[in-house]
Amino acid sequence: MTTGRPPTGSGPWPYAVWALTRLWLLACVFKVVTVPGPDVTVDVSVIYRGWYEVLLTGTYPLDDVTWQYPPGAALAVLSPALLPFWEYATAFFVLVLVCDALVLGLLLYAGRRPGTRAAGAWVWVAGVPLLGPTVYARYDLMVTAVAVAALLAGVRRPRALGALAAFGALLKGWPVLLLVGVRKGRPTRAAWTSAALSTAGLAAAFALWMPGAFAFLAFQRDRGTEIESLGALVFHLARQFGWEGRVELRYGSMEFVGPQVELVSTLALVLAVLALGWLLLWRLRARLFAVRTPAEAAFTAVLLFTVTSRVISPQYVVWLVGLAAVCLVFRGTAMTLPAVLVLVAAGVTLLEFPVGFGHVVASDAWGVTLLVVRNGLLVAASLIAARRLWRSTVPGRPGAEAAPSVVGGQPSRVAR
Repeated sequence: MTTGRPPTGSGPWPYAVWALTRLWLLACVFKVVTVPGPDVTVDVSVIYRGWYEVLLTGTYPLDDVTWQYPPGAALAVLSPALLPFWEYATAFFVLVLVCDALVLGLLLYAGRRPGTRAAGAWVWVAGVPLLGPTVYARYDLMVTAVAVAALLAGVRRPRALGALAAFGALLKGWPVLLLVGVRKGRPTRAAWTSAALSTAGLAAAFALWMPGAFAFLAFQRDRGTEIESLGALVFHLARQFGWEGRVELRYGSMEFVGPQVELVSTLALVLAVLALGWLLLWRLRARLFAVRTPAEAAFTAVLLFTVTSRVISPQYVVWLVGLAAVCLVFRGTAMTLPAVLVLVAAGVTLLEFPVGFGHVVASDAWGVTLLVVRNGLLVAASLIAARRLWRSTVPGRPGAEAAPSVVGGQPSRVAR
C-alpha cells in the first residue's frame, strides 16, 4: 500500500544541511573564515594555476615533478576556463561545489528507489565538511563524483560503469578499482570491455592532444614515504629515539628522507601487491553477487590501496566518503561500520591537516597521536570491510547466503 509519504530521510533536510555546511566550506576557501594551519588554497591559486598556464601552451607540465596525475587531470585543471568571467581559483571552487551538489542529487535520486534509502546521501552531506576546506581545494571531489555516478549507473548499465570507470581512472587512477566487484558473466564482460575500449580511445586522444601525457608515470615511480602515510609512523616514532632522517618537500608533498626510508617505501609496495593478491583471490572465490556488491567491493579495494599507499593525503579520504555513501544507499549493506569509521577518520584528518600539520611535521606527541588515530581508523575500516565482503560473497562462509536484492523495483536473485 502506498502512503504517498516521501522515503525516510528525504524532504528538505538533506538540502538544508548540505547548503549550510557548504557555505562554511566556501567561507573557508574564500578566507572569510580562517582555519588554523597552512593555507590549503595555495594548491589551486598557485600550483593548479601554473599548470593551467602551461597546458594552455599545448603541452603537459613536463618539467614539473609535482605533476603526478594521469592525462585526464588536465581536464580538471583546465575546467575553470568554463567560467572565464571569474578568477581561476574562484571558478575552480564553484565547479567543485557544482560537483558536490551533483553527488548529493545522484545519491538522493538513487535513495528513492525500492530497496534503497537516503542514508547514503547523509553520509555525503556529513562526510565532506568533516574534511574541512582541503576538500574544495583539490580536484579529488570531481573524480569522486565520476566514481559515484559510475557505481550508481552500473546497477542497471554495466557498460556505463565501465566507461565512467575508465574516464575516472584517466583523471586519477583509483577509479579503475570500481570494476573489481561487477557481477560475473555478462555484466563483467560488458563493463570490462567498455572500460578497455574507453581507456584505449581516451588514452590515444590525450596522447595526440598534447605531448607528455604519460610523463607522470616516471614522477610517481620516484616518490618516497609521505609523512601522513601508514609507513611514515615508523619514522615519526624513530625520531623520538634519535633517527637521523629529516622531512623535505619532494614531489609536491612532505616526505621523509634518510636511512631506511627506501626500505619502508618498498614494504608499502609489497603490501599493495598483497592487497591486489587478496582482491584477485576474492574475485576468483566470490559466487554471491547482490546489487550492492560492486559498491562494497570498490569501497573495500580503495580502502586497501589507500592504507598501503606511500601517500595518504587528506583529500584521499573524500574518495572513501563517496564510496561509503554509495554502499549505504543499499539496504542490508555490510559496510555500515567501515563507513562510520571512515567518517570519524575524516574528522580526525581535519585535525591532522591543516589544523595540526605543524605538529605532524615536527613528529611531536600530538601530531603522532593524530596520525595513529586516523591511520588506525582506516586500517580497521579496511580489515572489517574485507572480512565482511568475503563473508557475504564467498560460499561456505558464515553469513554468505543468497539474500534477494532489489533492482528497479523488482526483487532479483543474487547471482551464483
